[in-house]
Amino acid sequence: MLEHERVAIAVGQRSALPVIVAVHSTALGQAVGGCRLWRYQDWREALEDALRLSESMTLKCALAGLPLGGGKSVIALAPDYELTAERRRAAMLDLGDAVDAFGGSYGVGEDVGTTAEDMLIARERTRYAYCLPESQGGAGEPSEPTAVGVRAAIGVTLEQAFGTADVAGRRIGIIGLGQVGSRVARRLTADGAELLVTDIDPSKRRLADELGATWTDPGSALRADVDLLVPAALGGILNPDSVPTLRCAAIAGPANNQLSDDSVADVLYQRGVVWAPDFVVNAGGVIYGSAMEFEGCSREEAMARVGAITGSLDAVFSAARQHAITPLAAARRVAGERLRAAGRDRADGA
Repeated sequence: MLEHERVAIAVGQRSALPVIVAVHSTALGQAVGGCRLWRYQDWREALEDALRLSESMTLKCALAGLPLGGGKSVIALAPDYELTAERRRAAMLDLGDAVDAFGGSYGVGEDVGTTAEDMLIARERTRYAYCLPESQGGAGEPSEPTAVGVRAAIGVTLEQAFGTADVAGRRIGIIGLGQVGSRVARRLTADGAELLVTDIDPSKRRLADELGATWTDPGSALRADVDLLVPAALGGILNPDSVPTLRCAAIAGPANNQLSDDSVADVLYQRGVVWAPDFVVNAGGVIYGSAMEFEGCSREEAMARVGAITGSLDAVFSAARQHAITPLAAARRVAGERLRAAGRDRADGA
């Protein structure tokens, strides 16, 4: 895929930071996707992130049945850059200008490194900044609906791998105990799973102790003998070096871009590891946010819609079985059909 409609790279006039906006597709509607504020060795790494993440948003929205396209923005920080409160505000104002230059074809929300409060600052420069704080009438922080969707996807993935969605007694490894990973861990513990957890932040060990989970280091967690692995940190964790060491039967987690490249999906398939595409698993946030922001749903109604992830993932696994292809190829196939149908509808209405 990776054929984008428009990509813009600018140096923010206030922050002097690289601000990248990538719109992959508007075939289904306005492109949406969060802004990632992260440290990179080079702006080209940030561009690669924006390109891959925006394509994933297209797939995510198409598979979730949303009338939205895919986009992403990235603000690139140098490894040693000191991000003061003043500089952060400047960067968010620059983001607002960059988004507004797209004239409404792209709407931004929060992502790794950004918050609902950041989107409120960007809103000073564009009306296309979404997921504002709840106190301002926005959808707020999306971790809870994302976690709800992840938990639902874990059930579907376990059923695909073991014939039952029940997590009770299952040994599950979670890599990353941030906002989403910690919520998923609590849900799985409550449902009777035996957890092995890790995070690069050693203070997260307190949560492991609270939940009665086994704590380990990230490398050991990836190679642990578990039924299912939940990647909940940054991407690229599944690569040609790590996949041969896996001892899990299935993988389903919220981390974006879990595969270092698409060929890793073939290696997982050949090894018999059931992988749930991340852009299906982590769609809870965009499903919830779009229901509230664009349809005026209540929080309860929006949260109920997150359950649609089970149907989306079922469709992916069904297509994978039917055509004897990887879940990644199946997801692209299903999403492609929806995007082509949208293209035909546009042509007919022209």
